[in-house]
Amino acid sequence: MTESQTLALKEAMEKFSSGENFYSHHFLGFHKGEHAGQEGYFFRVWAPNAQAVSVVGDFSDWSEGLPMVKEETSGVWEVFTTSPKEGDFYKYKVRQADGREIFKIDPYAIQFETRPGDAAVIKEIPEKKWKDGLWQGRKKRSDYFKRPMNIYEVHASSWKHHADGRPYTFKELTAELIPYVKEMGYTHIEFMPLMEHPLGASWGYQLIGYFALSSYYGQPEDFMDFVESCHLNNIGVLVDWVPGHFCANEDTLPLYDGTPQFEYADHNRAANYRWGAVNFDLGKPQVQSFLISSALFWLENYHIDGIRVDAVSNMIYRDYDDGPWTPNHEGGNTNLEGFYFLQKMNAVIKLAHPQAIMVAEESSSDIKVTGMIETGALGFDYKWNMGWMNDTLRFYEMDPIYRKFNFNLLTFSFMYMFNEHFILPFSHDEVVHGKKSLMHKMWGDRYKQFAQLRNMYTYMMTHPGKKLLFMGSEWGQFLEWKYDEGLEWVDLEDEMNVKMQHFTKELNTLYKQEKALWELEDVQETIEIIDADNTEETVLSYIRKGKTKKDFVIVILNMTPVERQHFHVGVPYAGEYEEIWNTEMAEFGGTWTNHNEAMQTKEIPYKQFGYQLETIVPALGAVIIKPKDINLRAKSGKKSLATKNKAKAKTTEGGRGE
Repeated sequence: MTESQTLALKEAMEKFSSGENFYSHHFLGFHKGEHAGQEGYFFRVWAPNAQAVSVVGDFSDWSEGLPMVKEETSGVWEVFTTSPKEGDFYKYKVRQADGREIFKIDPYAIQFETRPGDAAVIKEIPEKKWKDGLWQGRKKRSDYFKRPMNIYEVHASSWKHHADGRPYTFKELTAELIPYVKEMGYTHIEFMPLMEHPLGASWGYQLIGYFALSSYYGQPEDFMDFVESCHLNNIGVLVDWVPGHFCANEDTLPLYDGTPQFEYADHNRAANYRWGAVNFDLGKPQVQSFLISSALFWLENYHIDGIRVDAVSNMIYRDYDDGPWTPNHEGGNTNLEGFYFLQKMNAVIKLAHPQAIMVAEESSSDIKVTGMIETGALGFDYKWNMGWMNDTLRFYEMDPIYRKFNFNLLTFSFMYMFNEHFILPFSHDEVVHGKKSLMHKMWGDRYKQFAQLRNMYTYMMTHPGKKLLFMGSEWGQFLEWKYDEGLEWVDLEDEMNVKMQHFTKELNTLYKQEKALWELEDVQETIEIIDADNTEETVLSYIRKGKTKKDFVIVILNMTPVERQHFHVGVPYAGEYEEIWNTEMAEFGGTWTNHNEAMQTKEIPYKQFGYQLETIVPALGAVIIKPKDINLRAKSGKKSLATKNKAKAKTTEGGRGE
């Protein structure tokens, strides 16, 4: 190395040790280089308390290997060699602090052998000439908070299998998944973790390779091409990432140098009892450098559009796990190291990539998750609304007889829907481990289950918040998701499943077309409740609004198997309205062949409104009504007592005037 390269390396090690090297993958791991006039590879690994470290692999017949030299200040071991060649497997042989020798993975490897093996592969990712400049430019010019976001959640190796059981690689997913997602009208794909993991049953949430695309999915270049193709088709890509805990396998990260290195020294904090994993010490500077480098690596090398951080609650609460826990120095349960790490991580990522979408899977309400760090928030863009998801599914699983007594399950979210920037998730977690598929959760016979699934999806799509639906749910797959099998595509030989898939596609299209459903999504003005107290009929109604007065839609959801004829609903302006959405249309699997006829307002007060409409709401159905020809100057408002009394006298039987 030249003198300048030596100085740069020293500075990199110092910044790594101080928690400020966010590109530590540029010097740790293996790298092609030149030393003393020879071309070869540098290997570097952080193992501060190891007695000795050497590189072993195919090039050394897995014998004693190549001894490494330790840089005492940083605890980084290094060796230069000309022996390895592209494609060789390797590991580090670590003589740990107690003298025990063990083979360990390279934490910075960019590729591993196909599982169940976990040796790293000597491979350099070729530099790609990206063709997604138009997409990147559009991202910089647009505000994703004010754009539709409808996410299709995918587990890459179980979306579709070959006849012999082999999962699709990213080359094959490029050919089939992208056209499917585009045809269905989704705006983004979110992948469950793609980083290297040794056990498929973990779904990718117990990682060993934080810089490596799992070899199960193909080559890194394949995923690059996939992302590029998504962008060329106007589809964003998000990837799940797990900075809170890691795989407990002995030859991976745990007790790497024989001491708590990546994990907490306190066993109560290091042990993750719930998931059988090990928790990162998020207060350790070197761990911060490692994890933030991983996030930036995925954003920059693969051009992904955002990251969903898994299990945030486990990172910010010491007592979140099932086992014993140690209070913080103030006696509380907040994991202060995790809290400040997440703030730091989001600050660094947003400084480098302001358009990166940062999402938190977090289930509590004690700590502000989204919003500016300066206000005390963690700095995420979005938070999964787990409360909304749980309440909604509880409601739709319920026999309609009891729904009027539990109507608050649907309406409670209106009380807190702007406390955070939310994503409404019906994710993989809700369709596995005996929880039943979304279709199977619905009450009643098969026809009623489909009707309610259509109703529930309409509720999700019209409720403030971005949207997420797990693969297979779009056509109402009846069986639970299985991580080691492909989806039940055979369902689409059934007419009802085909119509359900068509329904979801049309709903996705409606969502993108109607600005009222996303344009003002994060402010109170986006929604006006018409009636959230109609428990007797169990019908919920509200208005979603866009920027202009005329840009609004009226949503009516009937939660019972009783058709509501002569149903009255309040509206803000006089004029003519038309039905643009009805979940019981025959094309969707219902029985209606025609939409409700256009409706003319009556000047009869309804709660805060001066006008009302009369329509029919199908049993277990949802309708959306839109103004067709209205008088924006004749706005509803407070009426005089005489006008109100006159209006009451005119109200027909069955109406609900004030």
